[in-house]
Amino acid sequence: MAQALTARCQHGIWRRCTNTRLAPQSLPTSRHIHLKTLQKREDAAQEWAKKAEAIKNGEARNLWEIFEERGFIKDVAGRPELIKELMRTKRIGAYVGVDPTAPSLHLGHLLPMMPVFWMYLHGFRAVTLVGGATARIGDPTGRTTSRAIMSNSEISTNITRIHYQMKKLWDNIELEKHKYGYKKTWSMSRHLVNNNTWWQSLSMYDVMKRLGRYLRMGPMLSRDTVKTKMESGDGMSVAEFMYPLMQGWDFWHLYDKLGVQMQIGGSDQFGNIVTGIEAVKTIRASEPNPNLKQPETWREDPIGFTVPLLTDSAGNKFGKSAGNAVWLETTMTSAFSLYSYLVRRSDDEVERLLKFFTFLPIPEITQIMEQHVLDPPKRAAQHKLAFEVLTLVHGAEVAIREQQQHLFMYSKGADGSTMSTGAAAANPNAPVTLNNAPRMDMQLPRSLVTTQSPAKILFAAGLADSASDAHRLCRQQGAYVAAAPGKDMRSLTPGNLDWTPVKLWRPEEVSRFLVDDRVLILRKGKHNVRIIEVVSDDDWKASGQTYPGEPGTGKTRMAIAALRELAEAEGKKLSQKELFALAQEKLAAEEEETVVHGDLKAKDGGRRV
Repeated sequence: MAQALTARCQHGIWRRCTNTRLAPQSLPTSRHIHLKTLQKREDAAQEWAKKAEAIKNGEARNLWEIFEERGFIKDVAGRPELIKELMRTKRIGAYVGVDPTAPSLHLGHLLPMMPVFWMYLHGFRAVTLVGGATARIGDPTGRTTSRAIMSNSEISTNITRIHYQMKKLWDNIELEKHKYGYKKTWSMSRHLVNNNTWWQSLSMYDVMKRLGRYLRMGPMLSRDTVKTKMESGDGMSVAEFMYPLMQGWDFWHLYDKLGVQMQIGGSDQFGNIVTGIEAVKTIRASEPNPNLKQPETWREDPIGFTVPLLTDSAGNKFGKSAGNAVWLETTMTSAFSLYSYLVRRSDDEVERLLKFFTFLPIPEITQIMEQHVLDPPKRAAQHKLAFEVLTLVHGAEVAIREQQQHLFMYSKGADGSTMSTGAAAANPNAPVTLNNAPRMDMQLPRSLVTTQSPAKILFAAGLADSASDAHRLCRQQGAYVAAAPGKDMRSLTPGNLDWTPVKLWRPEEVSRFLVDDRVLILRKGKHNVRIIEVVSDDDWKASGQTYPGEPGTGKTRMAIAALRELAEAEGKKLSQKELFALAQEKLAAEEEETVVHGDLKAKDGGRRV
């Protein structure tokens, strides 16, 4: 083994491991790779070879067969028998992309993500992509009208929300991995990327040189999307015409940097996938440096497939409810509504949905359906589907809560008197995760954001317990603002999601971080994010909202104002000192009443008193 590793170092298969000071000046140098890392790579390769042999001998399943068994595969770009062999013998990477053209993912987005999640669990490289750059163009596929141009603030908001939705999905996939007994290996890798990170530094000249000069107009003009837009729609812009090439370059970037050979997409994405495959092959072949040319055998060829279009028994597109998407964001579709939507699925479609949206083994799904047939009105299969999907999307605690609420609400004799919303059971001292993080979007008045210190803004946004706590956060750089990287204090680059620590800036300096002068994005820790819409002071006052630390909204001040108004109505005139004393008495009495009420409720076993 040691001899093999030494040979690899000597021949530079991985990277040059010799002392760079002894290297000839004409040769490029690279960072060292530790022998332990090389050993781990060698072990991973041997482990994969052992797994491939087990699949060949019928001792293990090929993941492509699992995809076929669960119905994931619709249209295939490539030869299925070669893809199957490739997935047996090589640890390829796969990706799925979503353009943030809306503030949330919806249920339909989840289907093409599921095969990528399966690949991760089986040891392949898995990538989810947020299209920060491509969203600014808009995919014309299946459309007769062009998408509306999004503002910088809108796209920044959408990217932030979808980025954290994908992070939450990946966090829950880690829990699913343990739940279903998948073994964690060193070579397991997953990535969440934004294509704007490479498009912002990519010149049009490079794209035309490596890709554009080799493409012919005939095949591109013959695509159904182009014909539909040109003949039945509002025409096609040059940007829309170039959209498949942008997606193709994304494929190439991931192919070149992360070893991604497979693209997975929704049922309408086959044309874009085929164009992307041709783009990868074209760019690969146009490499001018012979030392950087990549092999062009079937084992290195890009491939892809689409998942089926899901419709319910009535022919409606799955994930739509009364014409509206079923969102994965709880402020747009509540967790209870998502659970209810899945429970309402017909008996004809529930088995298929269990195969698509859960990691349950096929024998277990068969058993669930056999039990379901014995008593269909109980909708046992639908409840299992709803529980598993909510566990993936919102976490196990939310899934348990919503299942209990649904069963209680629709059980006989329920009056709703003890139904919990889950909010009261929340532990205020529990660490913030993506499954229990507070609501992201909120509003704050312009006078606060533009004239007050960063500490007061953090306190007002609920990211600190007090103004002094917020001041400490700023001093220790424990909070972040979405902004362009570097020391220039510039607002977020459109299409990106970068963070810089919040410091004790002057109040007027905070305005530099506003996107379109109307959105400020803050974060504390890993998951506690606020997307703040800055509204006029008049609109804030009219909304009736208040924020922590807002002048005149403290409990004592509000009590004094109420007592003064009451005294004046009775013709009395009280001094400020008298009003303050009365307010303290009033607040103390209210607090004592709250404590007594809580004790009585606890003694009564949580029932209403």
